Amino acid sequence: MQSPSLTGVVVLVAVLAAATAFGWWRRRRDGRLRSVAPDRVAPHRAALAALGVRPGAVTLVQFSAPVCAPCRATRRVLEDVARRVDGVSLLEVGVAEHLDRARELDVWRTPTVLLVDRDGRIVQRASGVPARDDLLAALAPLLTGARA
Repeated sequence: MQSPSLTGVVVLVAVLAAATAFGWWRRRRDGRLRSVAPDRVAPHRAALAALGVRPGAVTLVQFSAPVCAPCRATRRVLEDVARRVDGVSLLEVGVAEHLDRARELDVWRTPTVLLVDRDGRIVQRASGVPARDDLLAALAPLLTGARA
């Protein structure tokens, strides 16, 4: 029996290190809310309106797919937040049925959650399952000074 060559061991260690680093990076980024640059807001209003986002309402938009397991967990979190917070509506969008709008809104994976303010601007977004407390904190400034 031949012993493994040093090159093979080095390649194996390098692949394991790269996979570990990618997994760590992905876990840190998954579900984290990120702000959206103001200059990228205006073109999205028409796409959001076409999906059913109503002006004057703070809306959580979830892009999901039937085969997406994390989408179910995201739906539960978003439904809980919408129940807890007055003035927040929830809109779930199937990417298969609205692929053109998903691409227009820069959605490349499911679940993706968009936080849309009263003016129809996307102010934050998350890919993956966001934490309930992060969503509540992000919604608070959007709901202050609510219109009657």
